[in-house]
Amino acid sequence: MSMQHRMEDGKVFVVRQSILDELFEISHIRTIYHMFIAALFLFIISTLAVDYIDQGRLVLDFDLFFYAFGQLGTVIWAWLIMFSYSLLGPYHVLSQWADLYHHCQWKMSVSVATAVTLLVAQMGILGYFPVYVVLHYQLPPASRFIVVLEQIRFLMKSYSFIRETVAAVLRAKPVKGNSTCRFPTLSSYLYFLFCPTLIYRETYPRNPYIRWNYVWRNFAKILGSLFYLYFILVRLCIPVLMNESNRPFSTRTLILAIFHATLPGMLMLLLGFFAFLHCWLNAFAEMLRFADRMFYKDWWNSTSFANYYRTWNIVVHDWLYYYAYRDFLWLSGHRLRPVATLSVFAVSAVVHEYTFTMGFGFFYPVMFCLFAVIGAVFNFTLSDKRKGPAWNIIMWTCLFIGQGVQVCLYCLEWYAQVHCPRTGTGFWELVTPRSWTCKI
Repeated sequence: MSMQHRMEDGKVFVVRQSILDELFEISHIRTIYHMFIAALFLFIISTLAVDYIDQGRLVLDFDLFFYAFGQLGTVIWAWLIMFSYSLLGPYHVLSQWADLYHHCQWKMSVSVATAVTLLVAQMGILGYFPVYVVLHYQLPPASRFIVVLEQIRFLMKSYSFIRETVAAVLRAKPVKGNSTCRFPTLSSYLYFLFCPTLIYRETYPRNPYIRWNYVWRNFAKILGSLFYLYFILVRLCIPVLMNESNRPFSTRTLILAIFHATLPGMLMLLLGFFAFLHCWLNAFAEMLRFADRMFYKDWWNSTSFANYYRTWNIVVHDWLYYYAYRDFLWLSGHRLRPVATLSVFAVSAVVHEYTFTMGFGFFYPVMFCLFAVIGAVFNFTLSDKRKGPAWNIIMWTCLFIGQGVQVCLYCLEWYAQVHCPRTGTGFWELVTPRSWTCKI
């Protein structure tokens, strides 16, 4: 397509479809998709059969869902507070700063005061407040993840708006007879808070109309993915890993548990990708007529982890590239590219670990180690120089093992936290995993 929106050598927005939408037009690819749907039906049938054999009646018990998504009322009012601040706080403060900047003699003082005000407000409303809600109200896991992920989304969105707006105001030159410079409209910022990108622009390529059938189909697929996740946990994870958590710890037990968790772990990864990066983002893009649907690339064809990290999640990758990687290169005079890459890995690993710690309610740095240590090593060793089918197989094998490690260790720690609750508040008591010392 010819329509492009570019700003100062920044992110280019182009009218394009998501790759999976293009692939699903091919009958062979649709058949693979149908196979996954058939597997979901198989999970449902097997669950009903087991319940009928064990209890003499058909039972579909979704207590796990109701528990995980509990206290949604608290989640909603917490989200409304974060959203209201994200919409009105940065916008109002920056608009006042923009009005003063070009005709005020104390430019530095005004800018410093504005930066301090924004920093304090961001730390209070988007930093401390979500953590307080999660911990004070003891939210269940899914509700915790909603609050924390929205906290991170609002932080990234508001930061992009601040960065792009400040740069535009500094570049602007007021017209004679008019001391004020052009400032983004509130409606453009409101649109940005909901559209599926983390890079702020005043305008984006838009589609001419909304395909509501496409929207409802995507939301139906998200609901189906949640049921899929439920059956994976109930049929493949909980029975196996609950038994493993009751056994004495040994290397053999751990290795067996990890390999038992590889298949459900990989299914969870694919479901998360499909439900969020494809269905959820495309549903909101369609409702907002947002035309650039490149939320991911063909990461499944990657022959290196460097390419996988770049193509798995384009939305977050773009934010990290423009606001972390390029800024570090600018500060270092474009001399420390490997260090810039490692800094991006470190930031991403910390955010991932923070999300998992707040979501599960315990500190167990599995994600941090896999991302910041092993992931960084793979990024440099399994680089773009690696080509050929064998390297794609190696990448998929590593993904299977990595997902198995995460699912296994987090599940074992969850059951250890339930059976052996912490009795102290000391530092080592809080950071030492309970699964290392719990004797059931």
